[in-house]
Amino acid sequence: MTHYRERLVVPARWWLLLAGLAASAWLVYHQAYGWGVSLPVAGGVFALGGVALLAYGRLAIAVGADGVSVGRARLPLTALGSAEALTGEDAREARGPGLDRRAYVAIRGYVPGVVRIGVDDAADPTPYWLVSTRRPERLVAELEAARQTAGR
Repeated sequence: MTHYRERLVVPARWWLLLAGLAASAWLVYHQAYGWGVSLPVAGGVFALGGVALLAYGRLAIAVGADGVSVGRARLPLTALGSAEALTGEDAREARGPGLDRRAYVAIRGYVPGVVRIGVDDAADPTPYWLVSTRRPERLVAELEAARQTAGR
């Protein structure tokens, strides 16, 4: 059973920028080569860009009875440490100068908040996970509730 689920999709304005890029490619190629080249080029630009945006924007965060998952990474409840919601300058510091290079990082630049999730496992060299989220306080509350149900 999943207690929390969030998917970090790219902002709509990124799709508008992609449409503008495809239109620009169409215009450049249409002037030089006509419809026969410009339409396939513009379509290809939009298709490749769309695949890239969908791939980049499919990061899923879930908290369930078995632990937390971020993308393909999984952290069982038995290894779940304390969690901290970071916003504003604290989030910027955590994503930049304060970042431990051993940390698991799943951040997206278009999402302002992050959560630092401690890893409480002596066999794991990862000190914490740093995860972008649009609702940092709610994710921390769900993580703490999951830790409580695990008896930690």
